[in-house]
Amino acid sequence: MLTSRERVTLAFNHQEPDRVPLDLGGSAVTGMHVSVVYKLRQALRLDAPGTPVKVVEPYQMLGEIAPDLIAALGVDVVPLGAPTTMFGFKNEGWKPWTTFDGTPVLVPEGFNTTPEPNGDLLMYPEGDTSAPPSGRMPAGGWYFDAIVRQPPIDEANLNVEDNLEEFTPISDEVLAHFQREADRLYTQTDKAIFANFGGTAFGDIALVPATQLKHPKGIRDIEEWYVSTVTRRDYVRAIFERQCEIALANLEKLYAVVGDRVAVVMVTGTDFGAQTGPFISPKAYRSLYQPFHIRVNTWIHTHTSWKTFIHSCGSVYALIPDFIDAGFDILNPVQCSAAHMDPLTLKQSFGDRITFWGGGVDTQKTLPFGTPDDVRREVCERLRIFAPGGGFVFNTTHNVQPLSPVDNVLALYETVREYGQYPIL
Repeated sequence: MLTSRERVTLAFNHQEPDRVPLDLGGSAVTGMHVSVVYKLRQALRLDAPGTPVKVVEPYQMLGEIAPDLIAALGVDVVPLGAPTTMFGFKNEGWKPWTTFDGTPVLVPEGFNTTPEPNGDLLMYPEGDTSAPPSGRMPAGGWYFDAIVRQPPIDEANLNVEDNLEEFTPISDEVLAHFQREADRLYTQTDKAIFANFGGTAFGDIALVPATQLKHPKGIRDIEEWYVSTVTRRDYVRAIFERQCEIALANLEKLYAVVGDRVAVVMVTGTDFGAQTGPFISPKAYRSLYQPFHIRVNTWIHTHTSWKTFIHSCGSVYALIPDFIDAGFDILNPVQCSAAHMDPLTLKQSFGDRITFWGGGVDTQKTLPFGTPDDVRREVCERLRIFAPGGGFVFNTTHNVQPLSPVDNVLALYETVREYGQYPIL
């Protein structure tokens, strides 16, 4: 019987292992909302009623996929992430909290919120309530939204360094964390390690507001940033140039401590697709983003055995050839509900050149609003299309969303277990 590591490696090499590899929680874009994790654990009788679940990513309120849940579902991937959250506080010192829907959870000690008169909750960078808030969860909501804290823009004195405050040489403390965790995961599990070191996502709009910084400078407004990629392109390119230099130096230090224990690394989560098509032309992608993707991917492929992962939501069919030319090994989330993202066309057009990680079931409609039979049919269809010849890691299309019925979630994993064996029938 193959180990999870061997299974994932075969899939990356476009070979058929014993079964389709399964990811849940390997990254912040392949996880599950904490409320659904809680219900799933209850349904599988892993916990007594009322047992809280850790929130390991507070921005999206993702729940921990603990070892017992990994074992119960047959998950093949484990995450290797940074010690701090998107709000800049560490994942440690757990304390009880309750979500708006009543789910009991544990949150890090830096998870400090204050209520607004309308019931919204404000979150603070580094957990420091004396700083301006950087996140907001609407009353009755499920996630935090970034609060844009855009200082006045002095066009004549724009400073590239202001948009580089969060991109710094990696510290010895963080290197030690990655070394320690990589060693633990490699020696104590047989799972493929999915690393997110950070620093290599150029223009990821989720990161532009810098929710972890107390007083961000530079261009931090979302609309202003997108406009700047056209009107201030030289400024943005200069940011990317310096960010890339820092990232490559950090990758060299990281590889020295984690080596080839890592199987796959998140390079970028910058979204280039909307529901109906790309919101950037292939020409614009090649001009502004691809040169930096090539530099990062080339360094990784030259010096390591890691596979490189791009997360880009929406309709990106027109950009996939350029992603491949940029050196990406893996595409996620494979949003088949978007225009021009027909799964059979994707597999026939690109399935021998890139691994599809995701696309297993739609998280916009089918999983939250369909029936268990709808879920089973879609999972079976995606397995039949994506799995033959390898090059497929099963995951939902992005994170499992709140309000997804637990019966649908159970149907998802039961179907993967039953029909994900090779040869796919």
